[in-house]
Formats: sequence, structure tokens, C-alpha cells
Amino acid sequence: MLYDITLSITYEYESPADAGRHALRLMPAAIHGEQRLIVGSLDIDPLPEERFDRVDFFANAVTDIAYRAPHSNIAFNLHARIDRTAAPVSLDISPPLSQMQQELASIRSMAPYEPVHFMDGSPRITLDPAFTNYALDVIDRNTTVQAAVEAIGQALHRDIAFDAEATTVETTALDAFTNRHGVCQDFTHIMISCLRGIGIPAGYVSGFLRTIPPEGATRLEGADAMHAWVRAWCGVEIGWVEYDPTNALRVGQDHIVVARGRDYGDVAPVKGVLRSSGGQKTDQSVDVVPL
Repeated sequence: MLYDITLSITYEYESPADAGRHALRLMPAAIHGEQRLIVGSLDIDPLPEERFDRVDFFANAVTDIAYRAPHSNIAFNLHARIDRTAAPVSLDISPPLSQMQQELASIRSMAPYEPVHFMDGSPRITLDPAFTNYALDVIDRNTTVQAAVEAIGQALHRDIAFDAEATTVETTALDAFTNRHGVCQDFTHIMISCLRGIGIPAGYVSGFLRTIPPEGATRLEGADAMHAWVRAWCGVEIGWVEYDPTNALRVGQDHIVVARGRDYGDVAPVKGVLRSSGGQKTDQSVDVVPL
């Protein structure tokens, strides 16, 4: 499936920032066999004094920028065309959850996407017993790993209300889980915590999701937003499986990957520091158009 993607993120500062450095993870990923980046451009206004494109540890495209002159606002504008391949429908040949430790013990590599990096706590993930107990309550201990992933994702979709006003980007997974309200970032962090707590390696994926308006309604340009979902390692035979707990479904052609990591901290679209005073306002719009 071909998509044209447009993203705009703007920041306005109460007082001019006289310096700033930012790391941007906004460009859709090029992933062999899954997703092809046909063309992409990232325009930044005002132009930074420094700009450097690189690849991070998890093979995500990163654009580092720096400002030395005062500026009162920043705008990031992305335009990209993506060819997204549908994931093949496969049988569940993952091992029983009880055999997961033996499967993990057979992996000796420390490469970026090996499960060893996604098993324990990470900066945004705390393995609280509340998550583990919840996960054990919704699965059969004799189930397969892939079935456990889907069961936990479906349970979270049932038990947590999507609420765009309930949390912020800094809300912890435990707080969102306790209140049973949150957005896709919260669903994803909670599910990762549940999976790691029962021995299933899991990571965070940021990207875009094509949304389809209700029948008879006009599609609204720019009404979409960046999305997040889970990546779980389901054993040597299957490898990584991606699941969207916010929508209770396996990830497919409508999900466009931008970055993958341990949690949101590894894949934040815009992360950095600046020297200023007062507050700031930010606005974001995303348009995912199938061709």
C-alpha cells in the first residue's frame, strides 16, 4: 500500500530561546521486507545553525539540530511517500510461555534488535507487580507466547478507556494503569510492562496510523496524530510480532513505522534542551493519505 504522509509540529515560546539542541525521530523507517521509504524530506524553520543526520543504536533515523541565535518558534514539516507491505498471515508456532526462558537462553547475540535489550526495566518502564499480576490473571499459564501477547492486548483494550485528556507525555505507565485511562503511549507502556513482567521481551514502536472516517463522513485533513504500539518477541521461530493495544489488533498495512526502541524515551519524535524562560505551546497535525 502506498501512502503520502504529511506531518507538522510547531513550538511557540513565551520568551525567545537563545540556544537549543534537539534530536528528531520523524522520518518513516526503511525496513527490508516491511516498509520502503520512496522519498522523504524534513524541513525545519528557522534553519538551524547545525544539522546532522545519523542512525541510532536501534537503527532509527535521527536528525540532530542546534540553534545558537535567538528564536521564538520552531516548525518541523515532514513529507514522505511510503510503500507499506502487509504482514503475512501466519500460524501460531510460538513456544508455550513456560518454555520462554529456554528460548531466550539460546540467543547469544547482543545486536540491537535481539530480545536481551527488551527484557528488564528501562527508563520509562518499571516492572511493578501490579502489571505482572494483571497479565497472569488474563492468560492461561499453558498458553503460547503469541496467544499471551494477543490476550493481554485485548484485555487492556477492554479495561482501559482511551482519554486524550487524562495523561501527558510524562505520565508513568503505573499512574495510567491505576486510573484506567490514557492514550496510545500509555496503552503501549502498560502492555510492555505486562509482557516483560511475565518474561516476554517487548519494545515500543512509534509511527503513523491510517484512519478511516465513518461511512458518509468526509475525511479531515491533518486530523490524525502520531501513534504507538507494541513489539513483542515470540520465540526463535516467529521472532518479533507487533500488536496495537489501543485498537486491539495485529499491526498491518495501516501502521507506518517511524522508530523502534525500548520505550518512548528511545523514540520520542522531538527531544532536546533549550535555554529560555516561560512556557511554550505546541501543535501537531498528521495526514496519512492512501494512494
